[in-house]
Amino acid sequence: MPRGRYAPSPTGAQHLGNARTALAAWARARSDGSGFVLRVEDLDRPRTVPEAVTGNVAELRWLGLDWDEGPDVGGPFGPYRQSLREDRYADALERLREDGRTFRCWLSRKDLRELSSAPHGAGAVYGPRERAANARAEADKRAQGKEPAIRLRMPEGTERWDDLLAGPRESEVAREVGDIVLLRADGAWAYQLAVVVDDAAMAIDEVVRGDDLLPSTAAQRVLARLLDQRAPRHAHLPLLHGPDGARLAKRRGDLTVGALRDAGVPPERVVGLLAWSLGQIERPEPLQAERFAELFELAAVPRHPVRLDDAALGWLHGGPGPGGPPRAPGDGLDTPGTAR
Repeated sequence: MPRGRYAPSPTGAQHLGNARTALAAWARARSDGSGFVLRVEDLDRPRTVPEAVTGNVAELRWLGLDWDEGPDVGGPFGPYRQSLREDRYADALERLREDGRTFRCWLSRKDLRELSSAPHGAGAVYGPRERAANARAEADKRAQGKEPAIRLRMPEGTERWDDLLAGPRESEVAREVGDIVLLRADGAWAYQLAVVVDDAAMAIDEVVRGDDLLPSTAAQRVLARLLDQRAPRHAHLPLLHGPDGARLAKRRGDLTVGALRDAGVPPERVVGLLAWSLGQIERPEPLQAERFAELFELAAVPRHPVRLDDAALGWLHGGPGPGGPPRAPGDGLDTPGTAR
């Protein structure tokens, strides 16, 4: 059976953009009979909110989503919390080290910022210039008792793939992405390694996620190949934006699923609004999750970010709602250019 997944980070309540991605990933799997996995990506311990681990599960259940495997139901590929899977990441890192694919990086984020701001400095990509600076810094960093991060030495070459929503893509990964972190200097496992290891270990065939992660895809595909793993197919959703045109974030507590639930908004209204934002229905209307899955077609998803204006959000609370198809962030704003 093909398998999809949704993997929230429990750093707070799920906002409407998170819920939209979860609904699309779930409906994509359920519409063609695929299995569906929920995995909690709780590796960022300083930012993890303990109550959000169970809270995110409850929010998704309230919307009407279910899953075949997950932290609350178990399954053959568990555990389904990344904080309990660190031995897998250590094994993968050791394999890459034995193959000569890794190196110690002594440069801190501050060091890299200073290097990029120096005359003729580097940019955001960790490449030959950073490697040279790293070699020069090693002795001093060791003397100071600093711990290094572990990075992947990104191989040269062009990575090509077809995204189910973004279309054909290609990246000269070493030049455009550079040497990614696998293990941080504080001992925390990096997202890039963990997601590749877990998607392979859990036999995930397809990943529906936000297009803010599209730049990571090339590096993840390369890393999967170096580990002799098969990379899943990807469908990257253009993101959801608020009335001001800015991308939704968890700090906007008034647009979280939990806040809407506590305000008495029925889950069918939330699902209906998100179904409209995903191009599955012409106008917002109350919709149960099961019906949304029956209607779902990936080809109908807008290829541009979608703005939830005041009319769209007002519909959640019983207002008349928007009068047309989903609009892009800058469309109709009084101050163009506020979208990110």
